[in-house]
Amino acid sequence: MTARPAFAVPILRLGNVLVTSLLNELDDKGAVAFSQELTERIAGEGARGVLIDISRLEIIDSFVARTLMEVTTMARLLGARVIVAGMRPPVAITLVELGLELDGVETAVHAEQGMTALGWHQSQQPPKGALDATAQ
Repeated sequence: MTARPAFAVPILRLGNVLVTSLLNELDDKGAVAFSQELTERIAGEGARGVLIDISRLEIIDSFVARTLMEVTTMARLLGARVIVAGMRPPVAITLVELGLELDGVETAVHAEQGMTALGWHQSQQPPKGALDATAQ
């Protein structure tokens, strides 16, 4: 069994969608490991959508930006729609300053909007057995 890196990026599966979030601690080695794991999971699990939440990413360097572009291209080649959600203005400014365009990358203002675009919606009714806060 291989040990996970200290800054491994968690990838969750919700139906046929993989959901992940990038953090500032992502270094070059972590970015490569993330890219490999995500593409393997897309292919292995037949994911049809991927949401990458970058709302906690305050800065981005050229290597991580290029990795983000490459992973979205690989995901599309594997048949998955990719949405990058939560881009902060400093990250957008840095991408423009670096001359990097995320060609073909769909974006969303926040993760909920991205999930909606991937076909998910929030239920208006609480699950059976859940406490109804409005009844109290």
